[in-house]
Amino acid sequence: MDVEILSRLQFAFTISFHYIYPPLSIGLGLIMVIMEGQYLRTKEPVYEQMARFWTKIFALTFGIGVATGIVMEFEFGTNWATYSRYVGDVFGSALAAEGIFAFALESGFLGILLFGWNRVSPRVHFIATIGVFFGSLFSAVWIVVANSWQQTPAGFMIEGEGLRARAVITDFWAMVFNPSSVDRLLHVWIGAFLAGAFLVLSVHAYYLLKGRHVELSKKAFKIALGVATVFSLAQLVVGHHSANGVAENQPAKLAALEGHFDSLAVADAYVFGWVNKEKQEVTGIGVPGGLTFLLHNDFTTPVRGLNSFPEDERPSALNAIFQFYHLMVAIGMALIALTLFAAFQWWRGKLFENRWLLWIFVFSVLLPNIANQVGWFAAEMGRQPWVVYGLLRTSEALSKAVTANQVLFSLILFALIYTLLLALFLYLLNKKIKVGPEGTERIQHNPRQEGMAEAWGER
Repeated sequence: MDVEILSRLQFAFTISFHYIYPPLSIGLGLIMVIMEGQYLRTKEPVYEQMARFWTKIFALTFGIGVATGIVMEFEFGTNWATYSRYVGDVFGSALAAEGIFAFALESGFLGILLFGWNRVSPRVHFIATIGVFFGSLFSAVWIVVANSWQQTPAGFMIEGEGLRARAVITDFWAMVFNPSSVDRLLHVWIGAFLAGAFLVLSVHAYYLLKGRHVELSKKAFKIALGVATVFSLAQLVVGHHSANGVAENQPAKLAALEGHFDSLAVADAYVFGWVNKEKQEVTGIGVPGGLTFLLHNDFTTPVRGLNSFPEDERPSALNAIFQFYHLMVAIGMALIALTLFAAFQWWRGKLFENRWLLWIFVFSVLLPNIANQVGWFAAEMGRQPWVVYGLLRTSEALSKAVTANQVLFSLILFALIYTLLLALFLYLLNKKIKVGPEGTERIQHNPRQEGMAEAWGER
């Protein structure tokens, strides 16, 4: 493989691994704020205990997220020097804003969040939890802004020519609020809230199945289910709006996402299928004119297809882009169905009576994380062959001094190190889950709880 493919694989691998953790941290931050808010409102110790427990999980995900994110900054300089010079003014502004507005806020309150239990008042600790949560949200803002600028550049001018060309910001707020940034930010935030909520649902469903921490887990499960239900529905609305933005600003990407080839014709929306690039057709099950209807609210307005673009300006991995996008959509619909069904069972008073439903929630933790990953894959691969859409090609953004062997060697090392980090994360996470929330066994030791445990068929 050549330097470009290897460099793209290396960056894809490192960012995919890193992106496991920030969404979990953001989502858990929201859950922790709700739990501590409930403790301040009700004064029930059970809410403090669940907040303490999830603070430990948050610390684990936050720590590994920070460590794995540092590597990517070095990759910009080693593998993508031309790109770094070209977007340095834009990325520098966004990363500086992250440090000033996000990291300072997050790190300033992090110590109180982690070590302030029994040292500061519950109200002060709650404020610290809110500060860390908002810091994580703001951090996502600037990363998404920088990436969205690559998708839909705005508020800039080009200085220099050839290899010395670079984008210079002329309007900071136009750069921040570029045509895709708000839609993509909301999409990322909601994906993070779902990732955190389903981790909480998974763990407490497991406890309920095992008859452990029953009362605490019921309360925590309901909190997470409320968050998951609201945001799974919100993601449907935001995702639709985001797709309309892609149709307007990146029509070649939209055509790749839906496998639409005809230059200007009514476009179908597929539930699933397989793209044959050579034959320029999709084999699968879809709704005739469905994409046209979603975009234009009718079945007659034509949609621009891939054949209307020069061949060297079309994404190349069409089937992969199609599959990643439709997997994301399928998972989103599955999360809506699952949460609405569980909410209905809650309304009927039978939420915790179906063991099969709890087992589904135990394994459902994988779904939002997979959706977050494949959504990013579809977005980034759909932008190709551009690293900055319409301005700088990926093949032109590489470092000129790096060889394929060097990139391959570093990719192998990253794979080994990150595999060890993932094993460490899973080991520590499993260890904390096995220990569980502190102090709950004493509170739950009463005849009613013991009878409930027997009903679950557990000791």
